Amino acid sequence: MNRKRVALYVRVSSEQQDTDLQIRELTEFVAIKGWEIYRIFEEKVTGTHANRKVLKELEADGRKRKFDILVVWKLDRIFRSLKDCINGLQEFADLGIEFVSLKDPGIDMTTPSGKLLLHVLAAFAEFEASIIKMRVKSGLAAARARGKRLGRPKTRDDTKIRLLRSQGASIRGISKVLGISAGAVQKALVHRKAMQLQSGVGQQG
Repeated sequence: MNRKRVALYVRVSSEQQDTDLQIRELTEFVAIKGWEIYRIFEEKVTGTHANRKVLKELEADGRKRKFDILVVWKLDRIFRSLKDCINGLQEFADLGIEFVSLKDPGIDMTTPSGKLLLHVLAAFAEFEASIIKMRVKSGLAAARARGKRLGRPKTRDDTKIRLLRSQGASIRGISKVLGISAGAVQKALVHRKAMQLQSGVGQQG
């Protein structure tokens, strides 16, 4: 029977720190389990950094199923937030990769209780997403009820405004036709008048 291939991911926040403790404890754990180390992915960068090169290499190898289990020292070594954690665990699970966090009790997806925890976390994440979606819908509905115009604001077309005005349209009428505020129409007309006055002064000079 083939031994399970294990990827280790270790990280510290700066070049001045070392990963020796993490690597030692993780390799001891893997040896006790009787697994085989595929590769140690070592990174020295702050956890808030979005573009972690070594982590991207690990994820790429995971998608190619080059290892069966991913083991980290603590969750905060690999994930930046709770949302990132839940999404990451779910992605590894979808790839068929088991996940173990050595220092976080219960985070061992190689056990039945660990797999159950993943389902619970995924359920909470789905619940949170549905709550946020409902709040957004409620907020939009309330804004519409107050008469607030939603969506991207339309740009002012001064040429059309002047044309409609010359045809006798009111400021309110122009705003309705063009779907812009009456204030925007007023500004366009004031701007046009100012430009005409400035032009007249220039010609007199």
